[in-house]
Amino acid sequence: MSAISHSVLLPDYSRIKQVKSIHELVTTPFAGGVNALCWPRKLPGSFSEVVEHLKVSEGITALDDTRLRALPVSGAGRIAIDILLEDQRLLRERDLDPVLNCINGYLRDENPGPVPTDVFSFHADSAMVETDTYLCTYHGPASEGLRNDEARRRVDLPATRAELLKLYGGEDNEGFHEFLKENCYDLHYAPDPQARLFCFGRGNLWRIAVDYPGSPVPPCIHRAPETLPGQPPRLLLIS
Repeated sequence: MSAISHSVLLPDYSRIKQVKSIHELVTTPFAGGVNALCWPRKLPGSFSEVVEHLKVSEGITALDDTRLRALPVSGAGRIAIDILLEDQRLLRERDLDPVLNCINGYLRDENPGPVPTDVFSFHADSAMVETDTYLCTYHGPASEGLRNDEARRRVDLPATRAELLKLYGGEDNEGFHEFLKENCYDLHYAPDPQARLFCFGRGNLWRIAVDYPGSPVPPCIHRAPETLPGQPPRLLLIS
């Protein structure tokens, strides 16, 4: 495999910490407010050729190792495939369960109501137990992040909360709070007017904090990039 360059410029944001290896990425604890770890990489190979040979239909297509190995690609395409397979191997041997998707358009909320809850909305991942999210965009537009201090939960915006209370049909009490959780409304955020979004970049392997009971740091707020007609499919690793 060709050498991977690590001279990648990351966003100037105190909650992001740069690491230099998969070992550091997996073992570094979230602490001191840091809620995103990034292993920055400039990857060789032709991921565009891989996507071209996949010929996926609209929607999300999960890719297995056998399908990748069977693609009739050039040497540059083979380098890219080797990286895709190696990244998954590195995560699997650390008891993680990565999935590689080729994404040619996401489903959107048909009736979003007061709070959109699709992947294009800034949101935090959540879990009932301690866990993290790993992700890497190899091709196509990359994921986007929102600084925590430049975000507001949509359920805390007075006008939105009033609409949600009307939808709930009750008072702002424990039952309403459960209603917000059940529908994931409490996980979605609105950027401040002057918010500075940041891009996760292509090739960088990230580990981001999740909203779970007892988490030592706030969750990393992120979203899938807006997809426009004519844009190439995304190759996205997520675990």
